[in-house]
Amino acid sequence: MKRSVVVVLLLSLVFALDAQTAKEEIFSDVHRSGGTYYAYPGPENAKLTPAPAGYHPFYISTYQRHGARFFLDKNDYANPFNTLKKADKLGKLTDLGKKVMHDLGSMLTLLEGRNGELAPLGVVQHAEVAKRMFTNFPEVFKGDAKIEARSTTVIRCILSMMNACLQLKAMNPNLTVKSDASIHDKYYMNSGYKEISALRKAPKVQAFMKKFDEAHTHPARLMGTLFTDRDYVKDSVNSGRFMRRLFTATSNIQSHSDQTTIDLYPIFTKQECYDLWTKNNLRWYIRYGPSPLTQSAMPFNQSRLLENILTTADTCVVNKGNGATMRFGHDTYILPLAALLELGDCGKVITDPDLVANEWRNYKIFMMASNIQLVFYRQLGNPDILVKALLNEHEVTLPVKTDVAPYYHWKDLSSYYRNKLAKFKSNFNWAQSDKSN
Repeated sequence: MKRSVVVVLLLSLVFALDAQTAKEEIFSDVHRSGGTYYAYPGPENAKLTPAPAGYHPFYISTYQRHGARFFLDKNDYANPFNTLKKADKLGKLTDLGKKVMHDLGSMLTLLEGRNGELAPLGVVQHAEVAKRMFTNFPEVFKGDAKIEARSTTVIRCILSMMNACLQLKAMNPNLTVKSDASIHDKYYMNSGYKEISALRKAPKVQAFMKKFDEAHTHPARLMGTLFTDRDYVKDSVNSGRFMRRLFTATSNIQSHSDQTTIDLYPIFTKQECYDLWTKNNLRWYIRYGPSPLTQSAMPFNQSRLLENILTTADTCVVNKGNGATMRFGHDTYILPLAALLELGDCGKVITDPDLVANEWRNYKIFMMASNIQLVFYRQLGNPDILVKALLNEHEVTLPVKTDVAPYYHWKDLSSYYRNKLAKFKSNFNWAQSDKSN
């Protein structure tokens, strides 16, 4: 039996034994329900398959989301806080409601002057990702290996890049590290097509998401635990919106687990966490994933990023040195890139919205400090280059046939992606435009 068949069978057996529904995974750890706010815990039970005999890693290409961060807007805490504060002045809060109000007030104080900045936990996350990368693939970082790092111009991304590079340099002082954060790289690092992005604003898409959101928001129980007067809630509180805002605030507090002991997840039932995650998960799938509701076009917003990855990798293969290209950006870019690359199930087109939760889970793709790693291998005297993909440090499948799974022949993979991009450009006139959002 061929080695690749054995690997696939073993992986299938492992997944079958370990498979859980999204509901089971969230019930076992409600932090996952935060989705994009889920604080990357590092790889869980990740095992890396040894390379075929004689092959050694020499180059890594990455795209990494910034680490755990402070909220972008103080209103994410202030809106639910003000709702509770107004009710408190009228004597309408339970003891639990008062506690939640004070906890939100504490988070507002913690946030003061730090909107959107990298949290201390984010520093640790990227240092640890870099450390594991170095440990897993030491050949890539040996000697005076060249590290080219790029970031968007947003401070949390710059600091994520800096801390990753510092960790690598600490492990090998001989590394040649070059880093940059410039508008010059915006066209592929932090850009997309306006015409594609406009699809998510179509009236039918907006109406569908609104209906789905309302169907998966059940605030009555929670309102009864926070407020003393049902009539007041009915007349003065938009219960659904308040619950969703409070859940968003709750979800991001995990980015500050080393700064505060506040935890608001206990005010929600696990079922409520799952329901709210379900509607958020579908919203991300529609707005940035391969949803047919947005013509499965959203991943192509990262066409330029994929082109940069392909071209840079080809150059590094020809140069025959060792090193890495690392890119640091945002959730709204790593998600569509993962779908465009068709990493595992990331690019799966799902026509039934009710099936999305179990077939496509955002907390497995783009949590805080999430990362994509493409690891390249070569064999002395052999022109054939192999590559494998890691999504959040777990091996994932790629969309071409291979006889050495989970490794793929670069010539096949590069050709597949370039043909995919060429087909996109020929089918969508806007791809020829220089306009970007």
